[in-house]
Amino acid sequence: MNEWEIVIGLEVHVQLNTKSKIFSPTATTYGAPANTQASAVDLALPGVLPVINREAVVKAICFGMAVGGTIEPHSIFARKNYFYPDLPKGYQISQFELPIVSGGSIRFEVGDTHHDIRLVRAHLEEDAGKSVHDAFGRLSGIDLNRAGTPLLEVVTEPDMRSPAEAVAYLRTLHTLVRYLDICDGNLQEGSFRCDANVSIRPHGQTTLGTRTELKNINSFRFVEQALDYEIDRQIAVVENGGAIAQETRLYDADQGNTRPMRSKEEAHDYRYFPDPDLPPLLIGDDLLEEARAALPELPDNRQARFVSEYGLTVAESRQLTRDRDLADFFESAVVAAAGDASGVANWMGGEMAAALNREQCSLEDVPITPAMLGELVVLINNGTISGRMAKTVFDALWQGNGSAQEIVDLRGLTQISDADSLEKIVQAVLKQCPSQAAQYQAGETKVLGFLVGQVMKMTEGKANPQKVNEIFKRHLDG
Repeated sequence: MNEWEIVIGLEVHVQLNTKSKIFSPTATTYGAPANTQASAVDLALPGVLPVINREAVVKAICFGMAVGGTIEPHSIFARKNYFYPDLPKGYQISQFELPIVSGGSIRFEVGDTHHDIRLVRAHLEEDAGKSVHDAFGRLSGIDLNRAGTPLLEVVTEPDMRSPAEAVAYLRTLHTLVRYLDICDGNLQEGSFRCDANVSIRPHGQTTLGTRTELKNINSFRFVEQALDYEIDRQIAVVENGGAIAQETRLYDADQGNTRPMRSKEEAHDYRYFPDPDLPPLLIGDDLLEEARAALPELPDNRQARFVSEYGLTVAESRQLTRDRDLADFFESAVVAAAGDASGVANWMGGEMAAALNREQCSLEDVPITPAMLGELVVLINNGTISGRMAKTVFDALWQGNGSAQEIVDLRGLTQISDADSLEKIVQAVLKQCPSQAAQYQAGETKVLGFLVGQVMKMTEGKANPQKVNEIFKRHLDG
């Protein structure tokens, strides 16, 4: 494989999270009964006319601004003609020669290496319906609920050189569109779908090889697996004297391979022409200002701010800013924790991350609010509870048993920090464990952990371990 250079370009269909479709007022709610969200416009009945969804346009502009692209003041919708059962009009309304966004780039890291992937364009278009092949025996059904759903197709230059780069790009793009709140990013529901173009060429050659297109992959893991397989397949074909056929291929996740769907000639003729029912899309200052006002702090900027403002490590900041909701939760919790960003980050990266993974739930389903987590951190910092007891409190918070203070009061978990009370307990342990005390004084300092553990056992974990350590050392080091 070292003799070959891999060339990958991606086309990602980002479903815009508008309440209605791109050219009709029909709802876009996922999971509705088949064909209950398909209006006369979506069904292409005679005499109907499409009307552009303003919100979809604003969301496309937001994306263009975020990636540093050019927002075209004049763009055109075209008819892309092809025949397929789930395309009721016999053509798809899309943008061809004049897209709404041109250029821009997406930056990400793979290991310690920075990559800047150039974007060719991002254009608006409508989705097609869905063919259903497994519900009617030997017959197929057509569900047109998706027909007309607004999509932003983001097309890259062939700048990626490995499946790992492709996945890193997709994850970065996925984070960005969710930060911008233009897409929910739900891969299982088809809100974020990827077509991958892949080819190989000898190292040093500048001419692109014949490419194949892998269609509609809806999982980061499957993208990497599909590309790995297809790269190996192409290399094997060429090294055995064969030629790569330009074609569209389907990735079979069950078999772990790709197989041909249809041939794709170099100049496939979709007979694009401007849609006569839609006037040119003119982007004025009002739309630009509306989009600019909707732009949030972008992920890279927020990551850098978390490092400078909160003193987090780059790794901590990257983890907390990978999702906008997660970053918002963190900042709210820091306020509730009286500014202890490090404490909040530790709990979110530790116990909370483990609980989310264990329960396989999203942040919006978490029973712990930022205020609750912040209060827990405050109780640790002011000595009300120990770190060990805090885990018990966290578990109770997760079960919905009240606030941190309520749980501490109800269960009697307040930490014992009173010096006189701890002094009596330490003296009792020293009397019970004279040999361990002698070992410590003989230089075996690790035995101090055993002695502290005896105090914790006697107090059911409520003793302040730092103060217990101090009292033991005062007795034993004197």
